[in-house]
Amino acid sequence: MATDMKAEAIKRAKVLMVGAGGIGCELLKTLALSGFQDIHIIDMDTIEVSNLNRQFLFRQSHVGQSKAKVARDAVLRFMPQINITPYHANVKDPDFNVDFFKQFNVVLNGLDNLDARRHVNRLCLAAEVPLVESGTTGFLGQVTVHIKGRTECYECQTKPTPKTYPVCTITSTPSKFVHCVVWAKDLLFAKLFGDKNQENDLFVRTGDGSDSAKPTDDPFTRGLDEDPEQYGRKIYDNVFGHNIEVALANEETWKNRRRPIPIFLRDVLQDKLTQQNGNFEKNCLNDDFSLTAMSSLGLANPQEVWTLAENSRVFLEALKLFFEKREKDIGNLTFDKDDQLAVEFVTAAANIRASSFGIPLHSLFDAKGIAGNIVHAVATTNAIIAGLIVIEAIKVLQDNFQNCRMTYCLEHPSRKMLLMPVEPFEANKSCYVCSETPLLLEVNTRTSTLWDFIDKIVKNKLGMSFPLIMQGTTLIFEGGDDLEEDVAANYALNLDKVLAELPAPVTSGTILTVEDLQQELSCHINVKHREEFDEEKEPEGMVLSGWTATEKVTEVVSNGQSTSGTIPVAAEAINVSKEVDQAAEMSGTKRKLSEISKRTDNLEALDANNSINPQEVEDNDDDDDMVMLDHIPESNKKKRLH
Repeated sequence: MATDMKAEAIKRAKVLMVGAGGIGCELLKTLALSGFQDIHIIDMDTIEVSNLNRQFLFRQSHVGQSKAKVARDAVLRFMPQINITPYHANVKDPDFNVDFFKQFNVVLNGLDNLDARRHVNRLCLAAEVPLVESGTTGFLGQVTVHIKGRTECYECQTKPTPKTYPVCTITSTPSKFVHCVVWAKDLLFAKLFGDKNQENDLFVRTGDGSDSAKPTDDPFTRGLDEDPEQYGRKIYDNVFGHNIEVALANEETWKNRRRPIPIFLRDVLQDKLTQQNGNFEKNCLNDDFSLTAMSSLGLANPQEVWTLAENSRVFLEALKLFFEKREKDIGNLTFDKDDQLAVEFVTAAANIRASSFGIPLHSLFDAKGIAGNIVHAVATTNAIIAGLIVIEAIKVLQDNFQNCRMTYCLEHPSRKMLLMPVEPFEANKSCYVCSETPLLLEVNTRTSTLWDFIDKIVKNKLGMSFPLIMQGTTLIFEGGDDLEEDVAANYALNLDKVLAELPAPVTSGTILTVEDLQQELSCHINVKHREEFDEEKEPEGMVLSGWTATEKVTEVVSNGQSTSGTIPVAAEAINVSKEVDQAAEMSGTKRKLSEISKRTDNLEALDANNSINPQEVEDNDDDDDMVMLDHIPESNKKKRLH
């Protein structure tokens, strides 16, 4: 009888999957084989070569095609009787609104970034549809269940924001290899091969904050009589030699810091490149992404750490290949982890800079992992998590809420267990998403603009897509594609005004109401004026608190599909497995929250935003090898549901 009821619940269910990557491929297969008849899939990504080792529904011939559509076609080959509806689109598109979500019995997330996960959480709350969340990173994984009125929502537990480095750290005082990678990828590569007119601070700052190392003539301007090799040598000597040399003239800057060493090409390579590619066409394939400087220099092992001389040769050779073989792309290039030549250039540049600042050099394999946010995915973990998602979805469909579990997949057995189940927890009463708790914003209302508030707080912190901002009954700003041109232009006039000088001034004590009509979310923000902020600890120049007081972290984790997020840091990532294993040591079949963890860091893959603003560098980047793993809830904030 119970089996019949389960089969009927599965057969009648209408399921929405968000994400068709590493977890998504396994999940779609498992749903189909479990008897689900009506499955909808949303994924905006296309298939890349790097997906093929674990996203088993895809083949080489599918590269460049929609993940959602190809996944549908692949499953229908062995389960032709079921209905699968693919959407090659962004889940944040206006078409996927609350009414769209209301048609489903359960939503299953296999997403890879915080912004999209927040968005789906809010739509599920508004539509009152249960949500099953998931994530994996390496051998670790998790599945959590979120049901409005019964459990916490996805945002009841605070999520860390992307680690941002002040420009002065990146350009002047790098102390970790990741700083050198950020400099090479987001500054030097972008300046050489991207938009040369962009604001891009490559020059070491002196103690008084000025750019005394900045030359009067732009060294990035290529002379008409300069061939690529001459141009490369000029760039090399300027950024690794002259730039450092001039900055060293200010003794005060280096009083309490390790002095960098200027590196000039004449000191590293005594003569011209001697190991030029003997057969250019043979080693450099026609495919732009297959061009390689390594083969022409006799470097074959990506896990070997190159010497300074080898890095210098790769730097010059890669730059030369860009200008000789991909000149048409110069000015429009952005870093791509699947672009071999770009990875080689960034690795070499980062290592040369690291050598200057006394930082250990790294292999191309390590540098690629950092630059591309790569935490290598494990297909078996994805398969386990997909199975757990389906198990929890079936419980939800049968209204068997009391048996729902949050399950954590461990790397090493604890008490002969690899899976750690935890009872769901009730909603956090201070959660601004599901409990409507007011937030507090500390900000300098006389220097921060409305745009600063919208960009840093409303969009990045609160995750709103089409915000509406009100002070009392006065509408300060409204976003959206459907606004009349004159109305949009009128709101745009306010964006550059400081908060205290808006038509309805925002000062200390002001209460702002911020809404997102698409997400059907509204929250209140109490404003407190504050004059000064610590540039290192509070680089955004404003602090939001109330529901969150998280520390920023440098690490990112992965989600079997495309992420867009922050840099890294595979080489410096927190040892999550150690944290989880320690928690598991105290585990029983049912674990009290305090027994699970006193401290386990939240790890999130971050939103796609490779832009650099004048105040800070945010290390964000895409990676398709990444799956998102959440935290284990902290003990002092939750009560277990009974």
